[in-house]
Amino acid sequence: MQETTSQRVIRVIAENQRIPVDTIQAESTFQELNIDSLDGLHILFALEEEFDIDIPDDAGKEFTSIQQAIAGVETLLARKQAAASASDPA
Repeated sequence: MQETTSQRVIRVIAENQRIPVDTIQAESTFQELNIDSLDGLHILFALEEEFDIDIPDDAGKEFTSIQQAIAGVETLLARKQAAASASDPA
């Protein structure tokens, strides 16, 4: 079974923070999970690698919850796919 984007984001954060996946909910905030700004940077790098995307610095600073991280990754993936579709000759 293939992981959803949400599941992948949560897995990456859990692995990065070394916490059990089942303790992370989409509604969890970084503060609740004791994720500080340095941890946040490490998570951004890990998400970029996992999804092969570039997260702009200003967008990354807006991530203060798991749901925001998921939404941000989904937005960037949609943009990446749209750009790839636009560059594909029909």
